[in-house]
Amino acid sequence: MNVPDIMKEKMCFSFEVYPPKEDKPLEPLLDTLEHLYKLNPDFVSCTYGAGGTNAGRNTEICKAIKDSGKSIPVTHFTCIGNHKEKIKEELQRYLELGIDHILALRGDLPKGWEGTRGDFDYANELVEYIKTYFPEFIIAVAGNPEKHFQATSFDADITHLRIKQDVGADFIMTQLCHDVDHYQWWVERIRKAGIYLPIDVGVMPVLLKDPTIRMAVSNGSAVPRDLAEIIGRYGDNAEDFKKAGKEYTVKQIFKFINAGIDGLHIYSLNKWKDVSDIVLDCGIRIVNK
Repeated sequence: MNVPDIMKEKMCFSFEVYPPKEDKPLEPLLDTLEHLYKLNPDFVSCTYGAGGTNAGRNTEICKAIKDSGKSIPVTHFTCIGNHKEKIKEELQRYLELGIDHILALRGDLPKGWEGTRGDFDYANELVEYIKTYFPEFIIAVAGNPEKHFQATSFDADITHLRIKQDVGADFIMTQLCHDVDHYQWWVERIRKAGIYLPIDVGVMPVLLKDPTIRMAVSNGSAVPRDLAEIIGRYGDNAEDFKKAGKEYTVKQIFKFINAGIDGLHIYSLNKWKDVSDIVLDCGIRIVNK
C-alpha cells in the first residue's frame, strides 16, 4: 500500500530522520530507527544536506528502512546541483532498491549560490520529469502554511503549489508550522485554489530553546504566544524547557488532529526517546514490543 492509499483509510503517521555525515557511523541512526519502528510508523522520510551533501548516506538509510520491512522509506530529492542524466541514474537506483516514494524539492540554496546550478530551477519541473520518466514513483511535494519566505505573496506561493499538483504530485508534506489556526486558514485557501491533494502535517518537537527559535526563523515561521511564553519562562533551564516543550508539542498535535489532518509527520531530530515520549503521551501509538 502506498502513502496516499493509507491516507484514504486513516490518519497516516510517520517520522523524518536525517543521515549522519560521511565520516560518521550509521549505527546510531540504525538503532534510532529500531526504536521508532516500535511505534509502527507508516513511513519514514530521510533528508540529506544542502547542495546534495550526504546523498549517499541517504540512500543507505532508505535501503535500510526498506530492507527492515517495517516501514515505507520516502527519500528527499532536490534540484540543487542536479542534472537530468544524474537524476535519471539516481532515480533508477532508488527503484532498483525498492524505494518508490519521493519528496521532490527545489532545496535550500547553499550560501553564495545563485540558482540551483542544475537543469531544474523549481520543484514543479522536477515533479514533471519524475512523473514523465519514472511514473512508478509516488511523489510528495512541500507545502508552506506560512508561505515560503522567498515567495512574493501567499497567492504566488499557493499558485506554485497548484502547479506542482497539476504536473503530477500525489500528496503534500508541510513545512513546520506551530500556529494551528493559521494552518487551518491556509488549508481553506488552498482548497479554494483547487488543490485537493491529501496533506501530511510536519510537526517539529519543542525540545531545546535555541534550535526551536533558529528553525522557526530560518523557515519564516511564527512563534505563537504560548510557545513564546515557554521560551521566556524556561529558556534558561534546559530540563524545564524540554518538559514544557514536550507538553506543548503534545497539545499542538491534539490541535492538528482536531483540525482534520490526513497525516502527521514528526521531525524526529534523530532523538527517539524524546519523540517516543511525545507520541505515547498523545495516545496515537503504543509501543510494539
